Amino acid sequence: MFVCSCFGVTEEQVREHAAAGACTPRQIASSCRAGTDCGGCVRRIQALLGREAGPRRAAVAAVAAVAEAAPDGRARTAAEALPRAGRAAA
Repeated sequence: MFVCSCFGVTEEQVREHAAAGACTPRQIASSCRAGTDCGGCVRRIQALLGREAGPRRAAVAAVAAVAEAAPDGRARTAAEALPRAGRAAA
């Protein structure tokens, strides 16, 4: 099945590039140009790479989890929790 109709790149080709070491949509684009024209296939490439959430969304979710798990029972905003999470990790 085609992932990128602009350049005729298939799912199998994306998987082959991933197996060869490409682990981001940008690296896939460098190897086969998929995602460099209209951009409509970038989310599908992310899904094939197993990156649906993406690292930024995962970090935001982690901060939100820290905010919800406030030890004093007081709900904190993510902005309040972020410095606390940074100090806890240090």
